[in-house]
Amino acid sequence: MNKVQDPNLLLDVVDLKKYFPIKEGVTQHTVGYVKAVDGISLKIEKGQTYGLVGESGCGKTTVGRTILRLTDPTGGHAYYNGTDIFGLKKKNLRKIRTKLQIIFQDPYSSLDPRMTVGEIIGEAVKEHNICPPDMDWHDYVLNVMASCDLRKYQIDRYPHEFSGGQRQRICIARALALNPELIVADEPVSALDVSIQAQVINLMKDLQQERGLSYLFISHDLSVVEYISDHVGVMYLGSLVEMAPKKELFANPLHPYTRALLSAIPSPDPDAKMNRIILQGDLPSPANPPKGCKFHTRCSQCMDICKHEVPAYRDLGNGHFCACHLYNE
Repeated sequence: MNKVQDPNLLLDVVDLKKYFPIKEGVTQHTVGYVKAVDGISLKIEKGQTYGLVGESGCGKTTVGRTILRLTDPTGGHAYYNGTDIFGLKKKNLRKIRTKLQIIFQDPYSSLDPRMTVGEIIGEAVKEHNICPPDMDWHDYVLNVMASCDLRKYQIDRYPHEFSGGQRQRICIARALALNPELIVADEPVSALDVSIQAQVINLMKDLQQERGLSYLFISHDLSVVEYISDHVGVMYLGSLVEMAPKKELFANPLHPYTRALLSAIPSPDPDAKMNRIILQGDLPSPANPPKGCKFHTRCSQCMDICKHEVPAYRDLGNGHFCACHLYNE
């Protein structure tokens, strides 16, 4: 199924759902579902970065993996340049695999310890025959390594010989080697020291400008998201509760959950007053989410309607969307 869409729009995700069955007993019959992703819709324009934020366990990583068909969706659509990724058979999906790549969170476990850097970066290059006709495989891999600040002599080294930051550069080079248009970056700097985080983020921004890349940047670190993103979506328990252009969201957060997240960002100014919003209770189970608004069990502004009725996802102007009964018309 194809969809006519804005030529500047690279990815259009509509009502994405991913449920994992809960099985019990000897027969392993299904007794319920974990609603990891429950009706997510988002758009990513060409050359831009969409930041997806939320607590651990809210479903951010599942969104990225499902969009890339690393796990099959339960429902919804993901249109890449107008083509529904979820409707493609394996043969046709393989044709666009090179254009949709991922950078995993852990640079230590996502690299094969038995392969050299050259083999890691070049494996898919050979498989998909990416090399230009006037360049051999070895030179092509060296060029990709150079663009990610890796040295030529490192091509024959193994992952254990590198630091965490260097390993993440190898992961970026592996994704970059296939000339992708969209890269899903799943918490790519969360396992790195703060100083190294800045280097990797700046590298990603430079590559985006040079190659016109688009990113789905998944993170729980709002400071990093504010620096790299153009649009930001806030997830809670499998659903988007707020979405807006970056400047709009950070200047005017509307949802109580978003306000709580922003209040937790450390300030470099020791004299700044910290109006920290402390959320009560724990994150509910996605296997048994609360009725009505999923956030009402932890919300200080909870009303009676919040306990029974799911809030509509409203456009409040300036590209700002929010799902909260505080803004009912």
